[in-house]
Amino acid sequence: MHAVAGPKVSPLGNTRPICNNGGNLICIGVSAMLDRDGYRPNVAIVIVNGKNQVFWGKRIREHSWQFPQGGIDPGEPPETAMYRELREEVGLRPHHVKILGRTRDWLRYDVPQHWIKREWRGSYRGQKQIWYLLRLVGRDNDVSLRATVKPEFDAWRWHDYWVPLESVIDFKREVYRRGLMELERYLHTRPQTRRERLYGWAHPEMPASYANPAPSRG
Repeated sequence: MHAVAGPKVSPLGNTRPICNNGGNLICIGVSAMLDRDGYRPNVAIVIVNGKNQVFWGKRIREHSWQFPQGGIDPGEPPETAMYRELREEVGLRPHHVKILGRTRDWLRYDVPQHWIKREWRGSYRGQKQIWYLLRLVGRDNDVSLRATVKPEFDAWRWHDYWVPLESVIDFKREVYRRGLMELERYLHTRPQTRRERLYGWAHPEMPASYANPAPSRG
């Protein structure tokens, strides 16, 4: 099963999450901070190591993998939200990472209506995200998936930069494609090793699915 990461409060400010009516465990939290089009502000975090591999997290008790992400609180700058989510979801602090870049504009995705509780349909549409690309300057063992009492992931691994889009839930694939394509240029702004300074970088080959995305099934 898949779940949409987000805050745990509703547009009315209570703590009851918005769940679909399909009898499973999928819940979507929505905050009072919706824009006029019904999108909840959010940050997504792509962490790379020295080999330009990305942190790929397995959602707790699920068979789905994704990047860390989370909602922006009212009045909270996106970068502040990013550092907060970084600490809460993967246990890293600002001194463990270096910001390489971010997306210029919001990337939006719509959540299918059958995932949203009936009473919130028509007001909540989905998420709009700023994507951040971070370089891990700390060590792998600085990562902690138990930094809070409600962890988001129960496993993680390093994955090649171009994660397989077919492994991403269908309604988020386009923002993953656009986010990684926009951020990829920041990977190569400066050589990381002596070999790279002498011979250049080994750029990861972009799969055809990124250049020619499959049409959405809606």
